[in-house]
Amino acid sequence: MTSADPTSVSAATHGFPPLRWLQAEPGRWGFLVLGVMLSVLACAPFFSSPYPQMVDYPAHLARFHIMLTRADSPFLQQYYGFNWHWMGNLGADLVIQPLSKRMPLEDAGWYIAAVLPLLTGLGILAAEWALRQRITFASMLAFALIWSPSMFLGFLNFGLSQAGALFGFALWVRLDGKAWRAPLFIPIGLLVWLAHVSGWGILGLMVFGYEWHKDKSWRAFLAPWPLFFPLLALLAGGSVGKPPSYGPRPEFYKWAIWKQAMRGTVQWFDYASALFVVALLGAAIYFKRWDWRLGWATLMMIGASLVMPRHIFGGDLVDARMISAGLMVGCLTLAWKAPRWVTLLACSLFLVRLGYTVMDWRRDSLETTEMLRALDELPRGSRIASYQVTERRDWGYNSQEHICGYAVVRLDALINCNFALPGIHMMTIKEGGDYFRDPFHRLNHFPKRQIDTYAYEPATHADWFWYMGQQDPVRLPYGFAEVKRGRHWILAHRVAPLDAEPVK
Repeated sequence: MTSADPTSVSAATHGFPPLRWLQAEPGRWGFLVLGVMLSVLACAPFFSSPYPQMVDYPAHLARFHIMLTRADSPFLQQYYGFNWHWMGNLGADLVIQPLSKRMPLEDAGWYIAAVLPLLTGLGILAAEWALRQRITFASMLAFALIWSPSMFLGFLNFGLSQAGALFGFALWVRLDGKAWRAPLFIPIGLLVWLAHVSGWGILGLMVFGYEWHKDKSWRAFLAPWPLFFPLLALLAGGSVGKPPSYGPRPEFYKWAIWKQAMRGTVQWFDYASALFVVALLGAAIYFKRWDWRLGWATLMMIGASLVMPRHIFGGDLVDARMISAGLMVGCLTLAWKAPRWVTLLACSLFLVRLGYTVMDWRRDSLETTEMLRALDELPRGSRIASYQVTERRDWGYNSQEHICGYAVVRLDALINCNFALPGIHMMTIKEGGDYFRDPFHRLNHFPKRQIDTYAYEPATHADWFWYMGQQDPVRLPYGFAEVKRGRHWILAHRVAPLDAEPVK
């Protein structure tokens, strides 16, 4: 194994001053300033659109609204239950409560989501600074993983927890040798776990890997003991849910999530980016330019993505989260100093991904604005069955999959796109039947296949039908007539009684 400190490269001393500057190694502080600027720039998509284009974001808003205002709304009391309990998945749920007292809920949700890229970028810088007391091209490359699939999907709690894990690891390193580090990390570990259990796992792996590098003995297994306390909550039933599950065809699924390790919008570029990062990490190990203080954690996270179940502690895509986190931490293991031009070039991967994200969000936010016109004339307390079509041929994410969550926030409506698995989520749905929740409102559509919503079961429990898709259905649900339409949506109202049977 090689030294954990980066290996210097010789700088050129000849040529024009700009070339000499580019060929020299960066100073201690120069790229820290650049890193902070890029962390702020990572929030650019939020300033390009009024609606965050994160897949799960509207569903989170709906849950927040039910949690905060159910006691004051007879409609919400009629449609939803909410059983608050402490668990390892509460990051944004805890933060939204004080924020919502000072601003409208949609503004508070926007701020929570918008701060995630900033916190992740600053966490990357903190982790490398703690290890090396300087910022190198390793951090600049890791920035390409800020806008990971987890960010695009809108995993707010996990995003807060992952940022907390990066800052927590940096503090663990900085306090190495301090007697009071252990008691300080008891509440830190609990806070990271409260935000999301996966982030707590990432922090534990990073801390263990760091200690294992120092002392490959039983002491490394005991060193992270201040982080063990959430295990008591897990053993006591603090996180409920079904038993862990790999789901159907796990070998196909594992291959799919690895292909989507850096999924954004441009498929060939996302593939090339992931292959480049993986190849660079392999080269770093081969040429002994690998910082094992984070290297062990990287290997454990990548290994965990291959062997962990898809569903654990009631969460989905648990193993997929480890891929982007593992690659991000893996970038920080690149242990050599590079000239300024290499460091600046490493930023380009992040900037290109950020650039097309901004363009996508501007386009999709206009689509969201147009689709939300369907809510303008609906009465408060409406019962809405939504039907969201996602085209399988599209590589990018369908950011409208949970757009019906806005109907809860604005109308106290009953909708069928909530995360409300019995025994897992704090929210429960009192009306609508077993299929009136995520994921039964979605259709993964293959090209040239007809879409027929005539017998759509959730519509039998609703007064309004809200269809969203690039291709119109051949039939609306039985008993519904179209009243309004837009570019990619149709709003229909029930004209037959709720208890009427469809004509065969």
